[in-house]
Amino acid sequence: MSRYTCAWCSAQSDGTQPACPACGAQVDVRAVVSESGWTEMPPRLDMARIQLGRSSCQIEGKYVPVADLNLADGDGVYFAHHVLLWMDPTVKISVMKMAGAWKRMFAGMPLIMTQAHGPGHVAFSVDAAGEMIALPLQQGQSVDVREHMFVVATHSVAYEWFASNVWYTTGSGDDTETHYPVGMFVDRFHAKDGPGLLLLHTSGNVFVRNLAPGESILVKPGALCFKDPSVNMLLHFEYPSTPLMSWFGMSWANRYLWLRLVGPGRVAVRSAFETPEDPATSVSSSSYSTQHHW
Repeated sequence: MSRYTCAWCSAQSDGTQPACPACGAQVDVRAVVSESGWTEMPPRLDMARIQLGRSSCQIEGKYVPVADLNLADGDGVYFAHHVLLWMDPTVKISVMKMAGAWKRMFAGMPLIMTQAHGPGHVAFSVDAAGEMIALPLQQGQSVDVREHMFVVATHSVAYEWFASNVWYTTGSGDDTETHYPVGMFVDRFHAKDGPGLLLLHTSGNVFVRNLAPGESILVKPGALCFKDPSVNMLLHFEYPSTPLMSWFGMSWANRYLWLRLVGPGRVAVRSAFETPEDPATSVSSSSYSTQHHW
């Protein structure tokens, strides 16, 4: 029997369905790579169906997509509480506590995750235009995700979080402010005991690039979507100067802030992103960073 290999998630199927049963990407779409090495995430057909063992997930809608999960008896998922759209009365909802919740509360993140168990349908939506990204995780595979992009994951995917360690402070003395361009924390999802599915929501289009060992790129901090754990990230400051700024020692007044990503591994960025607030004051301290004056 002939086999079809998905251009997005590399899952194999017989190719007779209109969408990949593992991630929902449209079948027979070539993975087009630009000269710069970026690959656009392949489109998903409206109503694309993803198979999750005895359960399934259907991505409905193109502009404000909905993830409609049909959970078999005994199967479950966990999710951010604010994304729940509707559910069958047979679905059981409960709280999934998180370790270190107090630290996340102080960072403005939720204290708890919510979980749902089948049988029955349960649907999720972020209530915003964008793309619903399906990331199948094979056993032993992990992915690091920027805050506020997580929608839902199967119970086979473990969840933890860690400090981003990407920060800088401005001001001096008692009048200082700390900035976290990619957020204070990063979410990590890991398929420890078996394969699973992770759904993310992001604005704009998503582009993926595989970095070679030691290869680095500069991206705007707000554009980062997800990365492999093997990819390191740090700050990079650009200081373009003019004769007038140099005369008054104000090179920081026209500062450009970047996130430097260093391979090996996969990185994904989005085309629509928020611009980080960067006050035009000098940097007094920061996490490890690089800089360039020109």
